[in-house]
Amino acid sequence: MTEAWLDGVAGALAEQGWLALDACDCLSRPLLEALREEIRILDRTDAMQAAGVGRGADRIRDRSIRRDRISWLQGITPPQTELFGFLEALRTGLNRQLFLGLKRFESHYATYHAGDFYKRHLDSFRGRASRVVSLVLYFNDGWRPEDGGALRVFSRDDDTRVCAEVLPEFGTLVLFLSEEIPHEVLPAARTRYSLACWFRQDEVPLPLSP
Repeated sequence: MTEAWLDGVAGALAEQGWLALDACDCLSRPLLEALREEIRILDRTDAMQAAGVGRGADRIRDRSIRRDRISWLQGITPPQTELFGFLEALRTGLNRQLFLGLKRFESHYATYHAGDFYKRHLDSFRGRASRVVSLVLYFNDGWRPEDGGALRVFSRDDDTRVCAEVLPEFGTLVLFLSEEIPHEVLPAARTRYSLACWFRQDEVPLPLSP
């Protein structure tokens, strides 16, 4: 991760609240392939759990809102350890550039099978001092528009305006402000693999649940 790369990320977040870029500019292809193999194994062995909506005691599973399956990362495998090194460097870099007060991050794999989606939402609500910056990384080779599963990004200034529909192509990395950018995952037509991460301002991790 170079200072020029970080300058570009920080500038885009400050100006428009989100950006999409090529992860191969900051992460090696062998690492991306190793992470993809992990999520494929978890998916094949039914080790992933149905994702929920909300947090803590208010968490529910509602298949009318989201249908993905997830597995939280603990940073204990070699690929995850390398990834966590990058995420930690990004956390400190964003703090240096944007004074966000980010204290930690959390991350999970997500699998969307054919027909799965996640309706429009925000990753955090203002004033919670929790999720501040969201990151999504994709692992799908040869993804086409007809495969669905795009990340639809809405404007932070006009939440009826679509800014972009980002295809979940291998190596695509998306960052956005968790409290400001509405987004949704359109229905997938084939299996879609990704990793999500949130950089947070709170210090004490909550128990991770699906």
